[in-house]
Amino acid sequence: MIGINENFLKLRAGYLFPEIGRRVRTFKQEHPDAKVISMGIGDVTQPLAPAVLEAMHRAVDEMGRPETFRGYDDSGVGYEFLRRAIVENDFAARGVSIELDEVFVSDGTKCDTGNMQEIFGIDNVVAVADPVYPVYVDTNVMAGRARGEGILPSNRGQDARDTKEQGQDALATSRGQYAGIVYMPATAENGFVPAPPDRPVDMIYLCFPNNPTGAVATKEALARWVEYARVQKAVIFFDAAYEAFITDPAIPHSIYEVEGAREVAIEFRSGSKTAGFTGVRCAYSIVPKQLKAYTRDGRAVEVNPIWRRRHTTKFNGVSYITQRGAEAVYSPEGKKQVQQTIDLYMANASLIRDALTKLGYTVYGGTNAPYIWVRTPKGVGSWEFFDLLLNKANVVCTPGAGFGPSGEGYVRLTAFGLPQNVREALERLAKL
Repeated sequence: MIGINENFLKLRAGYLFPEIGRRVRTFKQEHPDAKVISMGIGDVTQPLAPAVLEAMHRAVDEMGRPETFRGYDDSGVGYEFLRRAIVENDFAARGVSIELDEVFVSDGTKCDTGNMQEIFGIDNVVAVADPVYPVYVDTNVMAGRARGEGILPSNRGQDARDTKEQGQDALATSRGQYAGIVYMPATAENGFVPAPPDRPVDMIYLCFPNNPTGAVATKEALARWVEYARVQKAVIFFDAAYEAFITDPAIPHSIYEVEGAREVAIEFRSGSKTAGFTGVRCAYSIVPKQLKAYTRDGRAVEVNPIWRRRHTTKFNGVSYITQRGAEAVYSPEGKKQVQQTIDLYMANASLIRDALTKLGYTVYGGTNAPYIWVRTPKGVGSWEFFDLLLNKANVVCTPGAGFGPSGEGYVRLTAFGLPQNVREALERLAKL
């Protein structure tokens, strides 16, 4: 009899964004003449930069000639021309030293943050911000790091859980959280930047600029996390997918701008929102060679070669054509063109933030980040507000409750729409 991975049965409902898509499709079927404007799912609308298109066209031509045709990337981790461009432009230009064999090119940060947990032990305690990008939680539930129905992972080698721990599990369940995962509230009171927990954890997920709240972390705040991880011998999964939207020179773009971070942090970057690669697919992870994890008997092992083995075993690489396009993002023309697109999105963000503030909403984010975090009217839940905007204004947002209990009472808007659609959506909201 074939068994199922029962951890998947612990997952609650469906993934957030397909559920939004289902509700929007139903609305469109019932109101075929309605013009629905999406400001919810963070998909981009601006076309690829001309420099990227030119590079990809050249690569297509190369693939049509025997003497320049490319098959498998022998390294399995990305062509050197792209990894070198990443090292020189994303890091060396900011005074951060990254080596070529610490760069792993992939098809998305969502994939990388979801897959990276595979190389770490099942008994590790996971800490996430609340609200949180759902992938961080769901992939660890799938792996078995959340307690609940089905097979239970042990807690740091203990065979039984004490009464206090069972009480914590009951509280987590009552809040719609998974027992066994540590949730760190990110609220207006702490600027949506959680502090390190008052207990040991092993795997820490941080995202700055933040999805969904649009918050950013100062160098001092990141330094506290690095110090915590060094003391606890923990690893930080640092999602920097939106770093290109930072305009404040005091805000770090990389966690490696903090001293000691190479010993405790893995960083994830993406071309999706910055260069319009949501439909092209190219991203990368940085796994420093100083980073160590530990065997059950306390022996330190390097993480970099283990991730290399996992990456090259389960992934055949990003296409040559795509990687040539990604390389062009770092060309002088590419940088200028991509920055124009980022400026357009941030102009949208500023417009959304200012308009909603004038309408009396409490608004966060929208500066240094493409997400705007909006408090719903008093007494109105986030899914209720989602339905209100969809049905009354034909505007799609993302309910904050989909990101965790602390997201209740908020919705997320994105700045990735066409400027004319953003203006029209705001005019509709003004009439509510």
